[in-house]
Amino acid sequence: MSDDLLYEKKDGIATVTLNRPEARNALSPDMREGLFQSFIDAESDDTIRCVVVRGEGEHFQAGGDVKAFNEFVKLSPKEREQTFERRIHGLHPTIFAMQRMPKPIIASVRGGAAGFGLSLMMASDMVIASEDAFITLAYINIGTTPDGSGTYTLPRIVGLKKAMEIAMLGDRIKAAEARDLGLINFVVPTGELEAETAKLAKRLANGPTVAIGRTKQLLNASLGNTLETQLSLEAQGFAFCAASDDWAEGVQAFKEKRKPDYKGK
Repeated sequence: MSDDLLYEKKDGIATVTLNRPEARNALSPDMREGLFQSFIDAESDDTIRCVVVRGEGEHFQAGGDVKAFNEFVKLSPKEREQTFERRIHGLHPTIFAMQRMPKPIIASVRGGAAGFGLSLMMASDMVIASEDAFITLAYINIGTTPDGSGTYTLPRIVGLKKAMEIAMLGDRIKAAEARDLGLINFVVPTGELEAETAKLAKRLANGPTVAIGRTKQLLNASLGNTLETQLSLEAQGFAFCAASDDWAEGVQAFKEKRKPDYKGK
């Protein structure tokens, strides 16, 4: 991986750091590739039980590198269309990997989450943000439409009318309001973001990883399934978990009135 993205592992937690602070962590080709590779590595690594995505410096992620877009202005309209369709398709494997991964992903947000940064945040399973953080879908401000699954996740979280407002106006939304809309789970004092992120990640990493992964899959599938299909998947999920060591440990710990010691398998 390049220096644009850092990947660290410690105590069952993988930390993915967007590392272009001088550009508010705007997306670069190396960062795009690094994000995908990081999620693939975390998914296949049995020692990893939780993933944290964060931005280096004062901001989470500012979206695409708009300054770099200037080089494409000189292209013909058809060339621009082909270039950006190809570039944006390059983001899709990352989003699929995030949803597929049977491990929880936490977005830890300080400063701005704009454009693709907001899409990346919404594609995560939980979001913890500093009280001075803000979000904006922003694409409309440069005359284009959202990408990175933003139009898929946004209306599912806030409802269609509010999604229209957020996407069409491109206004900034402060962390507290974003929490009230369901876009952010936890808002914490700015100086406590790293400690509170670590606490949440540790809680998830020490949990029953098999059950957490199956719960994530069930919830992600639910909005596209019929009740009959979802009930069938629930039965399969419970049965799968019941075959795990974590389930046996959970039942035994409940019987013995002690805290379970889950191993993630």
